[in-house]
Amino acid sequence: MATVPEAKHSTVALIDKHHEATADEPHRDHLGASMLGHKCERYLWLSFRWAFREQIPGRIRRLFRRGHNEEASIITDLRAIGCVVRDRMADGRQYRVELAPHVAGSLDAIIDGGVPEAPKTRHVAEFKTHSRKSFDDLVANGVAKSKPLHHVQMQAYMHGMDIDRALYVAVCKDDDRLHVERVERDRAVAEKYIERGARIALAERMPPGISDDPSWYECKFCPARDMCHGSRKTTEINCRTCAHSTPSGDGQWRCARWGDETIPSDAQRIGCGSHVFHPDLVPWQLHDSGIEWVALWEIDGAMVANGEADANVYSSREILGEADAA
Repeated sequence: MATVPEAKHSTVALIDKHHEATADEPHRDHLGASMLGHKCERYLWLSFRWAFREQIPGRIRRLFRRGHNEEASIITDLRAIGCVVRDRMADGRQYRVELAPHVAGSLDAIIDGGVPEAPKTRHVAEFKTHSRKSFDDLVANGVAKSKPLHHVQMQAYMHGMDIDRALYVAVCKDDDRLHVERVERDRAVAEKYIERGARIALAERMPPGISDDPSWYECKFCPARDMCHGSRKTTEINCRTCAHSTPSGDGQWRCARWGDETIPSDAQRIGCGSHVFHPDLVPWQLHDSGIEWVALWEIDGAMVANGEADANVYSSREILGEADAA
């Protein structure tokens, strides 16, 4: 009797499932410098508002891990040729720059000297891994043209640290080629994108997306695609998806429902029983409920009160459950 063959790639599948199950990182508190150059303002706003959660396959998470692990090897190589590299502060944390209210970033390293092309010049350091295709384009066109997000990220770091040069070190994952590029500080670029980030973070309403066409190539694989071209409904219940909370110019979040109290980061992630959906994060028509702190949504022809649950008012979690089941 023939035996049933063992399922192919079961080991690979289990490894990837492990990464998918254990590597779910919390939302960032801030709008990160690494994303300031993103073309779509709506994506940035939705990301900052914790309105969606990106589903990252295990293989991609392993790729991220490889990129992170590569940083230590690059630093070792730079130190071996005489570069003075600092990748941590005295307390062991990464170097962090606060660029504007709600806009910040963490540097890979600071080089105090020893770069062969400019031994006495300080640099902020940025380390990236690339596929062969991406690496070849980088070599041919330079980081500003080939990787504008990385270029803006370095400009923001240079601005925040008041350092006039950046050292971009790229590794090709296919053949271990290296590309090293020195980048000059451009204050106008840094200020433009930092101000843009602060404006988006502080915006009360959702900005326009990059395209209204769901087939647009930059929308097809966007992790926030469903918010623009699908259900248009958040499934995330937290303070940042709530109509009562507002980001303030001092870098805090405040809740009107609770007397404009500052909301700690941990509390923001959980939300409270008075959560009411921000009107830009659901597709339903909003009506006046006549009750303070309660919204009235028209959902599939029915009027549904949203707020702190009682006999006539539904919590946001209850509404999501009913809407998903419909």
